[in-house]
This record gives sequence, structure tokens and C-alpha cells, in this order.
Amino acid sequence: MQEEAGAPLNSGATPTVPPSRVSGRPLALVAVAALGVIAADQASKQWAQDALSDGRPRDLLGSFLRLRLTYNPGAAFSLGTNSTLFITAIAVVVVVVLAVTARKLRSVPWALAFGLIIGGAVGNLIDRFFREPGGGRGHVVDFLELPHWPIFNLADSAICVAAALVVLLTFRGIGLDGTREGAHDGTDDGASPTTEEAQR
Repeated sequence: MQEEAGAPLNSGATPTVPPSRVSGRPLALVAVAALGVIAADQASKQWAQDALSDGRPRDLLGSFLRLRLTYNPGAAFSLGTNSTLFITAIAVVVVVVLAVTARKLRSVPWALAFGLIIGGAVGNLIDRFFREPGGGRGHVVDFLELPHWPIFNLADSAICVAAALVVLLTFRGIGLDGTREGAHDGTDDGASPTTEEAQR
């Protein structure tokens, strides 16, 4: 007995999950990671200003990791100290672009990377706008010091971790949608039946 006209050829196929439901978990992770970084960054900066205001360095892990309070007008690791407004503008653009792109994410690792970058950028932007001299020119609080390395903060650390994760995901060929490059290379293994086969 023939199927009614207009009926689907493969009624037993797995229903497609709505994109909004697929993307909900990664999008939530972006928000949680970003807010976590912002909270930890601002709390640690406030602590550093209170505990290290005398200017004396403290050993945290011996001479390997020290605490030393500084105020940085430039980008991460004291780069671009004479281009504060330009750095602020770039950071704002990065946050906006990533926030918009995050709605298309289907990959949890990429969502974590996005959240870390957004959180780190916003953490330092808060300093730019609300610390002296303010107006996008504010100096960022740095207090973590490694040997032969510029002093940094938790926001900088989050951005660096995210950058390493982005490199790893790119190297492995994992896209923003969670698929791996080359995973669907045209082989017939596990492929969906063609229309002609479904009609048999």
C-alpha cells in the first residue's frame, strides 16, 4: 500500500533538535565563565590594592611567583602603554563581536574559550572606565609577577588560557558548531539513505 502523498519518505528518522535547544548549554557556559572571571578578577584586584598598597613584594610560591602591586596604562603584560584609548576601543569591539558570535556556538570547549576571553576583557575594561584617570584611560591593576615576565592579573591569565584553548581547538579542526574538519569526508559509512533508496 502506497504512502499518502506528501508524507515523509523516512518517517522513522530522528527528529532534528531545534537550534535554540542545541545552543542553550554552550551559551550558558559562555555567560557563567565570563561572570566567574569578572568576579574573581575584580575581587583579587581589590584585595591586591588593600594588601599590597605599601609597595613591598610578597613571595607567594617562593621567588617563582610574587605579588607586587602595579598600575598598567597599557594592554596585557604592559604592552602599548601609550595607546590606552586605542586598546580600550579594541577590547570593546572584541567583547561585542564575541558576544554576538556566541549565539551560534554549538561547541562546549569553544564556549569556554569565548567566556574566558569576554570575562578577561571586561575585567580589564572595568579598570579602564572606573579607575584613575577613568574615561577609558584608567590604569589596570596588576599584581602577579613571574621571573623575567611582565606583571599581570587574573583577567590576563584567563585570556591567555583561552588563547591556548583556541589554538588547540583550531589545530584539532574543531569548529564553532562542534564538528571536526574531515569528519564528514564523503564516505558512505553511517550516511543517511538517499531519496531513491528510501523509496524502495
